[in-house]
Amino acid sequence: MIRNRVVHKQKMLWAFLVCALGVLALIGRLGYLMIGRSEHYSVLAEELHQRERTIKAARGTIYDRNGQVLATNRTVCTVSVIHSQVTEPERVIQVLSQLLSLEEDKVRKAVEKVSSREILKTNVDKAIGDAIRAQGLDGVKVDEDYKRYYPYDTLASKVLGFTGSDNQGIIGLEVVYEEYLKGMDGKILTMTDASGVELDGMAEERVEPVPGNSLVLSLDVNLQQYAEQAAKTVMEEKNARQVSVILMDPRNGEILAMVNVPEFNLNDPFTLNYEPEGSRTAEEEQELLNQMWRNACINDTYEPGSTFKIITMGAALEEGVVSLEDSFYCPGYRLVEDRRIRCHKVAGHGAETFLQGAMNSCNPVFIDVGLRLGVDRYYSYFKQFGLLEKTGVDLPGEAGTIMHQPENMGDVELATVSFGQSFQITPLQLITTAASLVNGGTRVTPHLAVEIRGSSGEITKTFTYETEASIISEETSETLRYILEQVVAEGTGKQAYLEGYSIGGKTATSEKLPRRSGKYISSFLGFAPAEDPQVIGLITIDEPEGVYYGGTVAAPVMADIFANILPYLGIQPQ
Repeated sequence: MIRNRVVHKQKMLWAFLVCALGVLALIGRLGYLMIGRSEHYSVLAEELHQRERTIKAARGTIYDRNGQVLATNRTVCTVSVIHSQVTEPERVIQVLSQLLSLEEDKVRKAVEKVSSREILKTNVDKAIGDAIRAQGLDGVKVDEDYKRYYPYDTLASKVLGFTGSDNQGIIGLEVVYEEYLKGMDGKILTMTDASGVELDGMAEERVEPVPGNSLVLSLDVNLQQYAEQAAKTVMEEKNARQVSVILMDPRNGEILAMVNVPEFNLNDPFTLNYEPEGSRTAEEEQELLNQMWRNACINDTYEPGSTFKIITMGAALEEGVVSLEDSFYCPGYRLVEDRRIRCHKVAGHGAETFLQGAMNSCNPVFIDVGLRLGVDRYYSYFKQFGLLEKTGVDLPGEAGTIMHQPENMGDVELATVSFGQSFQITPLQLITTAASLVNGGTRVTPHLAVEIRGSSGEITKTFTYETEASIISEETSETLRYILEQVVAEGTGKQAYLEGYSIGGKTATSEKLPRRSGKYISSFLGFAPAEDPQVIGLITIDEPEGVYYGGTVAAPVMADIFANILPYLGIQPQ
């Protein structure tokens, strides 16, 4: 019995020790949490009672070279409801459904949903936002926001691009220069009780947004409008599929205008600029939008045709395989291996010099010149002129040149390439290479961005671009300018002639694939003044109906553009 009492006392002692140790451990843990981890749990408690709303940053403005606004912001509102703060749910539902033009069921679901915040509608007109705010509805928040706005609607739409509902760039310059334009959002912090109701007397804490920087372009609104109007006119007259125009300063690669008609409305970019026939799925609708947004000047390649003869001339003159007075004979075709390759003049041009062959845009002459160069030497000039690499333009989605590999080029391929067939190139690559050949021989990088400016207008960054000197000699460049001036003065490009001005240029009429489809691209590449080029332009007219020759259709359009822009640029007639 005594033994049992001893055992019982031992058990009681052990139980007491265990309880004591447990209490000590609990006290230690509480002490650690209250002292050692107090700051951590204080932050968590504060976060539990904090509500955060975003203040959108104003996106940077985009300007043309003269300070004209091309893209800016309009103040809009975001309307949201906080369930725990709504005191008159039926009135809230009635007012918001009416002012926001929303169905009552949608508003009711948002009001009755137990959550920290339900966004009802974004991009609400500021006047409507002010009207909602004036109602004094408990639990309804109206926060000011920004929506991108393009004052010229369709102008340069495929160059500027647009932003999405989150105000981030989607295509064009808006996405390329996102890091400079986007800014930094701010926020509003408020304190609430356990039920989520904002506490009276607790001031809002605001972190102010930082606006984005502004972007200044080389683009000129006036030149863009001149070119766009000319493109629209010829598109309507010839019922063409599309028309593209590029104007560039050949001395430095600055793009002065880039037109792709039909353009689309930047303030309504998700609406097609035409109404396609029949019904379509969401995927088909998106594909149509993607096609509408494409910038044909850089995203699409085509067979350039005779405008590419400028490159053949430059390579042949630089290599010394031809001179202006070299004699040729054109019977209306040239037989290369087993291929009979025709000239555009079926009866032939007869005897002619190289200069005359260039003025006549005679295919047999350029076939002979290409064969004189040979595959290896000709291909080396493709590399030297930068044709086998992308231009590096500051726009997304640039396509590269599709050219034969030298090991796959025989005499037939060499012959067709020499006058601009059997390969593909972008319009921008063609005009950039031509500009580099007529500017004295310096390869330039085409570009649009000139500088970045801060919120106070100060210049924070000036963009620089790569150049490559002496891709041809100044002497060759001068000879090339002379030839192309004669093409306009007396050759196939004479409909681009402007009285009082020296214009250089080259026409082209390229047949689209598949051959004999009856579909063509008419184009003209021209520059002025011919002796000292300060502007160069390229127009491509896709599938014109009726007469489709470049000299007849495209050259007069460029003449009309030059007639407007040369005086504007300060280039006076002589």
